[in-house]
Amino acid sequence: MNLTDKICIVTGAASGIGKSIAARYVAGGALVAIADLKQDAADATAAELTSLGPGHAIGVAMDVTSEDQVNAGVARVVAEWGGVDVLVSNAGIQIVHPVEDFPFEDWKKLLAIHLDGAFLTSKACIPSMKSRGGGAIIFMGSVHSREASPLKSAYVTAKHGLLGLARVIAKEGGKHAIRANVICPGFVRTPLVDRQIPQQAKELGITETEVIERVMLGETVDKEFTRVEDVAEIAFLFAAFPSNALTGQALNVSHGWNMS
Repeated sequence: MNLTDKICIVTGAASGIGKSIAARYVAGGALVAIADLKQDAADATAAELTSLGPGHAIGVAMDVTSEDQVNAGVARVVAEWGGVDVLVSNAGIQIVHPVEDFPFEDWKKLLAIHLDGAFLTSKACIPSMKSRGGGAIIFMGSVHSREASPLKSAYVTAKHGLLGLARVIAKEGGKHAIRANVICPGFVRTPLVDRQIPQQAKELGITETEVIERVMLGETVDKEFTRVEDVAEIAFLFAAFPSNALTGQALNVSHGWNMS
């Protein structure tokens, strides 16, 4: 399996998990659009990854909650390279509150980034994938696509929703050789997770060490965080897999946290 010369879009790719996935794709010879909110951050990451080769990257400014920006970003990639073969919908945020204290605006913001973003980017990329004879759509889910945790009503709802969307796309896309799958990481030590530690410690009335050891890693087999590189390898597998034998699936990458 390889991604040589495959045209890929990765959202939220200027840093964190998205950057690691983009780096793995470029290392595999792919052409990768680094789609992120800020053009300068996207360009910087694209230049860094291109310098490592053998693939190539460009930066694309994209707010995944804006249909106009998503369509424009995908159109730019199609104009630059001729189409889209792989979409990784990775952009996401985290906001934690008890349900009764969860601001409605924050609820809508989180769902828009995770769910609207996945829907809009998929909608924009599918026509190109059909014209090219197939493609791969990958959603960044979470173990919270299968589990629930206190304080994360919006996040858990969004991540559960991605499973349904991926399965519908897999059903609709099968005859066009378009596959859709979901990666479900455990806690990955990124800035997104680091910001949660003091927030959860305050809300739950425990120490930050207890948040890490009990809340985040308590159900793993080895009390280890998932690495961005581990997630990137699964993203490569889903992108490069050659047939519909692997579609409509969700794969945990979580050191054994949730084995369903």
